[in-house]
Amino acid sequence: MSQYATLGVAVIGTGRMGADHVRRLNDVISGARVAAVVDIDADRAKRVADGIEGCTPHTDPAAAMADPSVDAVLIASPGAAHEEALLAAFARDLPVLCEKPLTPDPASALRVLEAEQRLGRRRVQVGFMRRYDADYLKLKALLGQGAYGRPLMLHNKHRNADTPPGFTNAMMIHDSVVHEIDVTRWLLDEEITAVRVLRPVPTGHAPEGLSDPQLILFETSAGQIVDTELFVNCGFGYQVGCEAVCEGGTARIGDDHGVFVNAAGKWGGSITPGFVERFEEAYDRQVQRWVDATRRGEVEGPSCWDGYAAAAVCEAGVRAQATGERVEVELVERPALYR
Repeated sequence: MSQYATLGVAVIGTGRMGADHVRRLNDVISGARVAAVVDIDADRAKRVADGIEGCTPHTDPAAAMADPSVDAVLIASPGAAHEEALLAAFARDLPVLCEKPLTPDPASALRVLEAEQRLGRRRVQVGFMRRYDADYLKLKALLGQGAYGRPLMLHNKHRNADTPPGFTNAMMIHDSVVHEIDVTRWLLDEEITAVRVLRPVPTGHAPEGLSDPQLILFETSAGQIVDTELFVNCGFGYQVGCEAVCEGGTARIGDDHGVFVNAAGKWGGSITPGFVERFEEAYDRQVQRWVDATRRGEVEGPSCWDGYAAAAVCEAGVRAQATGERVEVELVERPALYR
């Protein structure tokens, strides 16, 4: 398509993330419009489409992709449905922004990886939005400049106020720590080679059966050590941070920002209530960059390899969580397309 034409996007999945992306494409992003929406709930798809001029509702992703007004696909459906949708997009050679996970496990992610390789070029950007956050971008730039020497360790924190019903120990890895997995690989330019999970005394506020908090340890191919404090029922808000410890200094992001007050015998500021609010600008920047690159006929950002590698580390993490043992990460050789 011409880089000056408006990109027609099919949004697959109109739940919390999908609906937010529909709003983003309609009201925030330039150069794109929502041409179709897909949801297994036909009534919900119709309600969303009815509010958008020229948007068609569907219950089948392949049918939406066959619409001649669709130039690209944004996948925001549950992870188990991603593989089928991705393969359907490949069949039509459509560019895709796929919300994490690429797929829920490394075996299916590898199938997607191999299918994209058969196309001979990248079609997929995976939605690891922290790579588009202003603070993480600054930290990445500092490490890339070598201003403080070689990075030796990362300290991460990841805290949520509470968890939704049905949240499991495995989901603590797949749904939460997956972000630390990706930023670790991205910030250090190294693969994660092994995982350990430690379980301190649990909070009394965690649902029955959920071991919370947890401390996750990564080893990298360069010998760096990365720890992540994961506390998903902290009760007071949403906090994400990272400190890089280098040979000649440290750099930290994630301290609370905004107005700091002293009044009526109190001092302090506010804590972000959730991930959507904390990373709203990152989501906006991510989708705008995807739209801009797609209109140029390019694909940038996190790749299918990044999605596959994250899935492989998650699998090792769940095993480490269950056994209490150090578990090595199993990866295939990185294909030339992703080097």
